[in-house]
Amino acid sequence: MSFDPVYTPRSEILIVGTWPSPKSRQTGFFYGHPQNRFWPLLASLCDSPCPQTIEEKKRLICENGLALWDTIESCTITGASDASIRDVVPTDLAWLCRQAPIRRILCNGATAYKLCMKYQNLEGMDIRRLPSTSPANAACSMEKLLVQWGEALYRGGK
Repeated sequence: MSFDPVYTPRSEILIVGTWPSPKSRQTGFFYGHPQNRFWPLLASLCDSPCPQTIEEKKRLICENGLALWDTIESCTITGASDASIRDVVPTDLAWLCRQAPIRRILCNGATAYKLCMKYQNLEGMDIRRLPSTSPANAACSMEKLLVQWGEALYRGGK
């Protein structure tokens, strides 16, 4: 089960993951695992309280000129292991980029970046690989995430 994209006609930066984890599918929204650092990270970077409900999460994305989606519409996967992904059907990121003035795509982790580059035809788009917010990426501290994601979100740096 994939999720619909979250965006407004004013969204300028698209954040993409790979595919909803089992916990996200259970909670019914992106980054549903309680140990995933995505929502606390984004809230901190947007100077907002950490959202708890799906509506609060959507509001955080939309009120900050962001969009959120995944690179995969459907796939075969074992548990939450990105390494096991196969039989990929990609989402249509180009469609979303026509719905809003998306100028940059931030990929949450190496697999999201690899899949975006492999399956998406987004010539000329500024596409960045950022460290994953997943609890599996424990080697990357919250401080490092804040610096790298903050640079990509607000200063346009690489």
